[in-house]
Amino acid sequence: MQSAAAAFGLVRPCPARPPLQLGPGSSSCRPILLPARHLAAGIASSSRGPAAVAARSLGRLLLLPPPPISPDRAGRGRARHVACGAAAGDAKAEEEEGGLAKTLQLGALFGLWYLFNIYFNIYNKQVLKVFPYPINITTVQFAVGTVVALFMWITGIFRRPKISGAQLFAILPLAVVHTMGNLFTNMSLGKVAVSFTHTIKAMEPFFSVLLSAIFLGELPTVWVVLSLLPIVGGVALASLTEASFNWAGFWSAMASNVTFQSRNVLSKKLMVKKEESLDNINLFSIITVMSFFLLAPVAFLTEGIKITPTVLQSAGLNVKQVLTRSLLAALCFHAYQQVSYMILARVSPVTHSVGNCVKRVVVIVTSVLFFRTPVSPINSLGTAIALAGVFLYSQLKRLKPKPKAA
Repeated sequence: MQSAAAAFGLVRPCPARPPLQLGPGSSSCRPILLPARHLAAGIASSSRGPAAVAARSLGRLLLLPPPPISPDRAGRGRARHVACGAAAGDAKAEEEEGGLAKTLQLGALFGLWYLFNIYFNIYNKQVLKVFPYPINITTVQFAVGTVVALFMWITGIFRRPKISGAQLFAILPLAVVHTMGNLFTNMSLGKVAVSFTHTIKAMEPFFSVLLSAIFLGELPTVWVVLSLLPIVGGVALASLTEASFNWAGFWSAMASNVTFQSRNVLSKKLMVKKEESLDNINLFSIITVMSFFLLAPVAFLTEGIKITPTVLQSAGLNVKQVLTRSLLAALCFHAYQQVSYMILARVSPVTHSVGNCVKRVVVIVTSVLFFRTPVSPINSLGTAIALAGVFLYSQLKRLKPKPKAA
């Protein structure tokens, strides 16, 4: 009699064979799995009893083809695939557009930086040529900057900084050297050509390295020191052949280099603790306000209040022209420094330094063309060597010396 498994057609008995010598617990017959067709045949051969009915049902299920995927379901799958691909493409396109927008915005900021600087130097030089009172002019520039800063704080364009008395005391030395640096620059611009002043100011890296080594103990690498040689040599060559050279203009520009680089060293030495609202632009605005209050008494005690309509008219000057150019120079002065800080917040210091080097080239070239400054070939060569040295210095500064192996 067949077993129940055999009745369902799942196994079949082994054919009769000669007895084998098997180990203990072994059997001479083992189940053999059948293919579906054999299973169907077994189901067809059993036609009686409940077991047969169950077997026929199982056979039908096994022999049926897999259910087809509905068109709606397939369409939804394809739609999801297309949607995912479209979303990835949109994200990539948005990323590319965002990168392009940032590049265009940065390019616009660099353009404004250069443009404001060009106009500042042109208007400033035009005023100083007919109105030789650099302390008055510098005071007016700080006064306009103070008004602009207060306007931005009151209107909420910039967040009003929260600053303590201790922070103001720490910022005071920075304001002092900032005031002196801008005053010396205006004194130089009043004595020599704009191009020559900016050629001398190309020596800023030399004083930066010197003062950092003396006060901060930051010794430069050999390559940085070598990059200073073309800067010093180029400035010396340009000075020897400068048509507008005079010692007052030369030493004023040199003093401007020393004071501005002293400001950078002091900022590292004092390490002014900034609150969240005291970013670089707010710090510059605070220094501008302090510079105005520092320089106004000096102007009153030394030159006197000269930039008034009465004094200008008595000197035979065009009052409207001088006052308009002074105001425009002051606005450009404050604007180009604010844009400079905005750029610094977006790029590395090395990139900003390279941009500053290019800006100096642009200012020199435009001032020579605008004022028709006579320039000899040797003078041009000296200026080019100095500016190339500045560019080389900015590139070498980012190379940090490798740490010595222990």
